[in-house]
Amino acid sequence: MSYTIIIFNRIIKFIGSLVKAFGYMFHFFFPKKRFEIPIDSKPLIKSKQELKIPKIIWQTNYTNLVTLPVYVNYLFNRLISPDFAYRYVSTEERDQIIKELGTEEEYDAFSKLTDGAAQADFWRLFTLNQFGGVYMDIDAHAVWPISKMIEPEDTELFLLNKQHYTNYFMASSKDNKILKKALNIIVNNIQEKNIGSGVYDLTGPTVLNLAIADQSVNHRFYRITCNQGSFTNEYFQYIDKPQGKWTHSKKENLLKD
Repeated sequence: MSYTIIIFNRIIKFIGSLVKAFGYMFHFFFPKKRFEIPIDSKPLIKSKQELKIPKIIWQTNYTNLVTLPVYVNYLFNRLISPDFAYRYVSTEERDQIIKELGTEEEYDAFSKLTDGAAQADFWRLFTLNQFGGVYMDIDAHAVWPISKMIEPEDTELFLLNKQHYTNYFMASSKDNKILKKALNIIVNNIQEKNIGSGVYDLTGPTVLNLAIADQSVNHRFYRITCNQGSFTNEYFQYIDKPQGKWTHSKKENLLKD
């Protein structure tokens, strides 16, 4: 099965390269054209299969008006997992969710974050712990139907790359102790201004790996689960927000005084 998925993944990457090439031409001739990712979408098909992890895909971005390649990435995720609902959450709604459902300490910490990616790191952990579901970055895509990668009794699924666990894909039922621990680490990092090298250490994968530590968790390798950048890239994702990617953020500007 893994070999089949790897071949399928390579086909996806090839198609994605064509999408990106066409995207450059399309947006050269139509530089202002954007496509709207819906806020809330029901499953495309009904399925009798039940999972402990809620069948909903969560994504966020600084805008849901996106370039063609980003929109194709969204469509691919919808089509490869048609039995999942879809939920896009805006910057403003991220703040509202944590303000309404989080503790005073959590919201106070969240409010100090100035970088959108750091805010999204916090929000994804909070949302999966609060509601459950599957989180993917806006430029990420599943390489196989999600329902076929998650067993009915699974309560979590983490993504392993070549070095460590990463956070651009996570799946969990609600009230996950690891996600809660990661949130607590982020809150402490913000309170103590433990910024480290930047977003990666303050709110990102470093935090998730600290929370998991030496625990045994349900996981899959990224090449047979979820990839980034097949259909899109930094140019297409941040075309309306140049230098908007977290890698361009200066660590001294990540927190409000």
